[in-house]
Amino acid sequence: MSNPYGDPYQQPDQPGQQPYGQPQYGQPQYGQPQYGQPPYGQPAYGGGYFPPPDHPNALLILLLGIVGLVFCQLAGPFAWMMGKKALDEIDRSGGTIGGRSQVLVGYITGIIATAILVLALLILVGVLVVILLAAAS
Repeated sequence: MSNPYGDPYQQPDQPGQQPYGQPQYGQPQYGQPQYGQPPYGQPAYGGGYFPPPDHPNALLILLLGIVGLVFCQLAGPFAWMMGKKALDEIDRSGGTIGGRSQVLVGYITGIIATAILVLALLILVGVLVVILLAAAS
């Protein structure tokens, strides 16, 4: 008894044409994703979500905070002030400006660098006072 619709495993008439029935090895069926690809009609990455752009000064604040903490504490107050302003702008933006984590790290390191700067200045003033008192007596 023969199939009235033809043989589903017949060879193609044209070169390069796939046979009816099962696809060739490694070829996806229509509507099926290939290796690592999303199904048709689905966004490729992140469910179609694109993160908001970072604050324009996010990287600068981060670098100022790190430089202020490690090399030159004079950069600390700048990172602290700029970081506070940028954090306020990011919070008011309603999610349209990103880079909050970079700004927060720069802000915190700026506070620490400023505290180290103030402590160093207090020690310097104390040493100068002791030297002047010793020289006066």
